[in-house]
Amino acid sequence: MTTQLTRHVLVPVADQEDARTTAQTLKPYDFSQITVLHVVEKGEGVPDKTPVEQSEQVAAEAFDAFRETFPDAETEITYRRDVVEGIIEVADEINADAIVFRPRGGARIVQWLSGDRSLRLITEADRPVISIPEGPEE
Repeated sequence: MTTQLTRHVLVPVADQEDARTTAQTLKPYDFSQITVLHVVEKGEGVPDKTPVEQSEQVAAEAFDAFRETFPDAETEITYRRDVVEGIIEVADEINADAIVFRPRGGARIVQWLSGDRSLRLITEADRPVISIPEGPEE
């Protein structure tokens, strides 16, 4: 049995701007099914970074922005303390063939201090992880 690498992909997005840019970057590629994911970071015993209602509004705006380019994209929200674990768990739940993401910029020291989520995603996922290049204007 073979699996088509990009039949159903999970695409995590952070906010409206990120979703719009990610969708535009994905536009030249062909996917049968796209599920867009927003992870709401929950505190688990500590105060949340933002109120849940505000985080859900950010997710809704991100989904709308992504659907400007991919109107048939499905959406998922998950609530996790660990964003990478949330992405991997949802990929499993929806049976995504691959996780496709656009690396977020930032200084190396910031990436190091934050644990570099991109590296964790690539090394911890149990399915292919595809990093799409930034657009020419970035």
